[in-house]
Amino acid sequence: MGSIIRARTEPALKKEAEGIFKELGMSNSEAINLFYRQVALHRGLPFDIKIPNKTTLETFMKTDRGEDLAKFENIDDLLKDLYVHK
Repeated sequence: MGSIIRARTEPALKKEAEGIFKELGMSNSEAINLFYRQVALHRGLPFDIKIPNKTTLETFMKTDRGEDLAKFENIDDLLKDLYVHK
């Protein structure tokens, strides 16, 4: 039998994450074990943790408000826009 992990998190975050786990065909325990395995494998967090700079923070706030977002009907339109803005 395994060890028990108890942790607190925000209800909305828990619900969102559990929905994603379900789509992936994973249980909460499987997702937590996967995270722990990756931490052990990397000997640290399996992703970069950085403090965003001022420009990035402003961009996050704008997108949270729905400002300055680009929307495309399909991938071809997105690629055309990317090539135009090189």
